[in-house]
Amino acid sequence: MEAKTVPYDGYLDTPFIPGSKWRVHDKTRPLPPVVQPGAAAGAPPSDAMVLFNGKDMAGWVSVKTGDPAAWKVEDGYMEVVRGAGNIRTTAQFGDCQLHVEFASPVEVVGNGQGRGNSGVFLMGLYEVQVLNNYDNPTYSDGTCGAIYGQHPPLANACRQPGEWQSYDIVFHRPIFKGNKVVRKARFIVFQNGVVVQDCVGLKGGTGWMGPHAVSDYQPHPDKMPIQLQDHGNPVRYRNLWVRELAD
Repeated sequence: MEAKTVPYDGYLDTPFIPGSKWRVHDKTRPLPPVVQPGAAAGAPPSDAMVLFNGKDMAGWVSVKTGDPAAWKVEDGYMEVVRGAGNIRTTAQFGDCQLHVEFASPVEVVGNGQGRGNSGVFLMGLYEVQVLNNYDNPTYSDGTCGAIYGQHPPLANACRQPGEWQSYDIVFHRPIFKGNKVVRKARFIVFQNGVVVQDCVGLKGGTGWMGPHAVSDYQPHPDKMPIQLQDHGNPVRYRNLWVRELAD
């Protein structure tokens, strides 16, 4: 059946929404852009930028050297190579929606922070922890789904080792005026469809112990790369895509 165009409905005589230039049900207010959802759950929508093609490390480089990323690629996933170092995207992002799928090693080795450890860093600075926390307790603000060192997840939503898991992250960058932060970074995170971070604000950078833990905000550009961490464990990643969001 051929689709029929619906008349553009709305009004021009309703009250203004407080603090807005638009009236309630305003006839002239722009309609949202059409975005075609992915064909399956987790598939990139039509306006997403795919960050990993499943075939090679195009678009990813070493954080330390800037050389092409040296992680392993096999069967549609990338895998951390111990000692290869953190990797980052060549593209840069600010406010965004990020989808990441990851799997900890099937062979369980180590305890606590030594088991399936990696991380997803927005702007290379603000970390959502990746860890095998299936029957593996550790300090709460370092568990899988934590905003590292600051916000424990609301739930432990981990699957068993080797099973694919997903993060869906909504990130709003910090905004600076000169050296002062006037809007703090904020996260919403779903792990395997479960809300684990509900619009939490960051006190500063995320770091491990010492002076880097809960550091003050340091002014930085509006857009920076996304990073993945080499913490020495062969964690796998696949199906990474991002949608940029307006400030």
